[in-house]
Amino acid sequence: MELRQYQKDISNEAVSVLNKLKIVCIFMQVRTGKTLTALETAKLYGAKNVLFLTKKKAISSIENDYNDFGYDDNFILTVTNNESMHKVEPQKFDLVIHDESHRFGSFPKPSKGAKVFKSKFGKLPLIMLSGTPTPESFSQIYHQFWISQYSPFKQWTSFYKWSKDFVNVTERNLGYATVKDYSDAKEDKIKKYIDKYIISFTQEDAGFSTSVKETVLYCQMSETTNKLIKDLRKNKVIEGKDEVVLADTAVKLMQKIHQLSSGTVKFESGNSKVIDLSKAEFILNHFKESKIGIFYKFKAELDALKQVFGDNLTTDLDEFNNTDKSIALQIVSGREGISLKAAKYLVFYNIDFSATSYFQALDRLTTMDRLSNEVFWIFSKGGIESKIYQAVKNKENYTSTYFKKDYHE
Repeated sequence: MELRQYQKDISNEAVSVLNKLKIVCIFMQVRTGKTLTALETAKLYGAKNVLFLTKKKAISSIENDYNDFGYDDNFILTVTNNESMHKVEPQKFDLVIHDESHRFGSFPKPSKGAKVFKSKFGKLPLIMLSGTPTPESFSQIYHQFWISQYSPFKQWTSFYKWSKDFVNVTERNLGYATVKDYSDAKEDKIKKYIDKYIISFTQEDAGFSTSVKETVLYCQMSETTNKLIKDLRKNKVIEGKDEVVLADTAVKLMQKIHQLSSGTVKFESGNSKVIDLSKAEFILNHFKESKIGIFYKFKAELDALKQVFGDNLTTDLDEFNNTDKSIALQIVSGREGISLKAAKYLVFYNIDFSATSYFQALDRLTTMDRLSNEVFWIFSKGGIESKIYQAVKNKENYTSTYFKKDYHE
């Protein structure tokens, strides 16, 4: 097994940047081989003990690449998920690789994960990996570098200070309050500081000629589901014998309608329930002859799929790759770091509010040899999903502002 020539070239360039600046950003589009390029860079850098932070579902794939390509002869690799990094002792490592670095791109305040990373690993040389570093705004770049003491923005000690020089700050009316909007970043000015850290590589550069065909299919939900949505919009509450569905704010109403549109609901108690199997049955009937990858949004949706698919469905990637079973993954946990190339089609049971989820999840089928990918969106007739779809396709997160406009709430 051998790296592709472009992976070798990028690794050589990356180690030169890393030696000079202590940070290198390998921004390669999905399926072009970021993991192997990062491991090769670590080898060329001369690291002896490397920490690789990633998503839980990607751990086994990274460990397999490490072993299959013989990097175990060069350095010790520890792979862990981001949620467990607080348990890791940083002293033994001489390099850290942060997979999907855009997850630390929240603003104006840093995420909890970004704070933990900065406190534990901020002094280590850093390889940042991402296929979509700034999917929604260039303001997302600040905290991705802020986690390191070698950040090109270290003289701006907070996002608020940084924004005075790098963002056109405006105001946005939410209906109940006016807030500052920091999303209009000065891209050209930011690039002058970060370009020397970044190596970018696209699927086109790698020779990919894959196209993605998206198809929206509409499913008729039960009358009970439609009535519950109508009642909730009117009364903002549904009271049952033992449980209550409360939607006393625009955000909660948006979330509850989102859940109900796909046949599940989460009660005030925290319990969830499947109330309508229409979508799961629609998917089974429409794709019954095919091995598919299914993305769902809410945990109760997995329960619905299991009820309908039974033993023909798995949530384990290895079982999916080695059997005829279809796989179901939650959108946020499955959108990055894995390949579903064994699936004939990608099917979305529901859609996430995030534009990042939209663009990353779409690419789970892509391989260098695959000329076309078919992606199917299953929306309820008259449901909220089609509204969300239009927003995220335009690189906008679907927020309560959109919801109130769409539904005149």
